[in-house]
Amino acid sequence: MLTFIKPFFNVFLNSLKLRLMVSLLAMVVIILPTIAFIIMNSFEKHMVRSIENELSAYSYSILAVAEVEQANLVMPEALIENQFNVSDSGLYAFISGPVKYESKVTSDVKLENAILWSSQSLLTIKIPDEQLSGEIATLATGDKTFSSFEINGFPHFIYSYAVSFTEGSDNFPITVHIIRDKQVFSQLIRDFKQQLWFGLAILMVIILLLQLVWLMWTLKPLSTLEQEVKAVEQGRAEKLTSLYPKELSQLTTQLNQLLATEQKQRQRYRNALSDLAHSLKTPLAVMQAQRGISAVNQEQINRINSTIDHQLKRAQSAGHSSWLLGIEVKPVVDKLLNTLAKIYQGDHKELTLNFTGNITFKGDEADLLELLGNLLDNAYKAAKSTIILTISQQDDALIMCIEDDGVGIKEQQITQILERGVRADTYEVGHGVGLAIVRDLVASYQGELHIGNSTELGGAQFTLSFTNKT
Repeated sequence: MLTFIKPFFNVFLNSLKLRLMVSLLAMVVIILPTIAFIIMNSFEKHMVRSIENELSAYSYSILAVAEVEQANLVMPEALIENQFNVSDSGLYAFISGPVKYESKVTSDVKLENAILWSSQSLLTIKIPDEQLSGEIATLATGDKTFSSFEINGFPHFIYSYAVSFTEGSDNFPITVHIIRDKQVFSQLIRDFKQQLWFGLAILMVIILLLQLVWLMWTLKPLSTLEQEVKAVEQGRAEKLTSLYPKELSQLTTQLNQLLATEQKQRQRYRNALSDLAHSLKTPLAVMQAQRGISAVNQEQINRINSTIDHQLKRAQSAGHSSWLLGIEVKPVVDKLLNTLAKIYQGDHKELTLNFTGNITFKGDEADLLELLGNLLDNAYKAAKSTIILTISQQDDALIMCIEDDGVGIKEQQITQILERGVRADTYEVGHGVGLAIVRDLVASYQGELHIGNSTELGGAQFTLSFTNKT
């Protein structure tokens, strides 16, 4: 369970849109049902109070026609409310009171609560004995109760009101009971709940759709900003051009200033390096043109030349700092392969390109040409007949693999090449100083360089891996 929840929680924390959607959904799912429960509870209480008031009114109408003569209750044969006159109508009434009872064993006179009168609607229904001997038997004059009980397994409301008639100096206490079938009330509550939940469901859908549209409209500037940043990263744009709300305008303005400053600084840096190259090349050319230079001095001059070329190429690399650059790999590879095919057209060596999808290199085009150019040039020199170049996107990493069918690289050489500061120009033909440039370029992009032998072709295998972090 935790393994399922944890990835979702991580996505939830990393997505502002998902946070808002979940928050809005939680509000709708929690608040609307809560309101529905409050409405249902209030409606049910209101209906119960209405029924209590209705039964109370019926009790007064019955008391209005009741009379006591010679300690006997006298009631008319029919009541004004016709439901009391129809058998099993759902509305019933009866009057209970104390009746003198003489014990046959002890000859003592006792008072027992008994039904003194009942409406015609109650003729076919028997009132439970516990109802007569229970709470209503203890009602004092002026007290009233409203509750529920069952008759023949069906729920009913019962309203009881205790009064006392005065005949001379004697009191004649009675209790009026009005009963109503609860099934109509229960059906009404069920219909109300069903309609309420149905309406609530429609309202929830409407609110969620409106919230979704509102959310998309509100977050549209962020989506636009994301697309423009990706366009800048991939080299399809130089700055952000869309209009943003004031909450984002300051950010986008400063970001455009940062982009412009970075581009100007990189251009000034490369111009300065170009000037430095020219200023160093000229004295070296003069020194090389001198006659009588010893072999040792010539070797040192050549080494200085090589070192200058190598260090200038390192310094000119855009590297990891040029986050805004991004280029499509396929056009660069096609251009490079056409050049190499012309250079090595007489060697009859076959190159197989495995390329899938639209792949982008988050860096400078010159750096990509330098990387692939050096490795492919080495592969052409070392290969007997076959070279394989494989470029693919695996998850968030760009993988470039160059294989050949040459003699391969010894394990000792692999270890030495990967050691920091070791030059590669002492190895066999095909693995010269260019490999040091590749190693430094890969390091500047925080990538990885793996050197080994190809299991398919048997020669050397160079694998470059760059993580594309957006």
